[in-house]
Formats: sequence, structure tokens, C-alpha cells
Amino acid sequence: MPWFVKIEEGIVDKPTFDRHVLAHKAYVQDLIAKGYRAKTGYWAERGGGMLLFEANSLEAAKVIVEQDPLVKNNCVKYKLHEWCILVE
Repeated sequence: MPWFVKIEEGIVDKPTFDRHVLAHKAYVQDLIAKGYRAKTGYWAERGGGMLLFEANSLEAAKVIVEQDPLVKNNCVKYKLHEWCILVE
């Protein structure tokens, strides 16, 4: 299965963002349970982060990203990329 990465930038204040973090974490846990091998995190300097996951296609990856609570609640703007791994 191809890997995809959502690179995101926060676009709301921290209190607003933080209201949706637990739902985002639960969403990623659900992705893991469904076999998408998802990982999520934020940049140490804050203000953005990344979601890495497997999906069957770019179209499927777009659907996954659009269901992320941080996206659904307009907390981030993002770019979605297919990640082509050279070495494992």
C-alpha cells in the first residue's frame, strides 16, 4: 500500500486547536486499528505537524484526510503528498 503524508499548518489560536486534539488522536487510533499504519505529530517549534499513513490510492488518502477532525473543524491548512520510499 502506498504511503501518504499530510503536512499541516495551524490556522487557529491554540485554545481552539486544542479543543480538537483529542478527537484527532482518537481518529488516528481508529486509522491504526483499521490497518493504515498511521502516525501523527507536531513540529517541536509548534504551529504545524504531520500525519503519515498508508492508503490504497490518492483518492482514498484524500477521503481519510477530509475526515480528520483538525481538517473538519478548520484548524489547519494542509498539503497531501504520496511519499515514495527509497529505502526501508
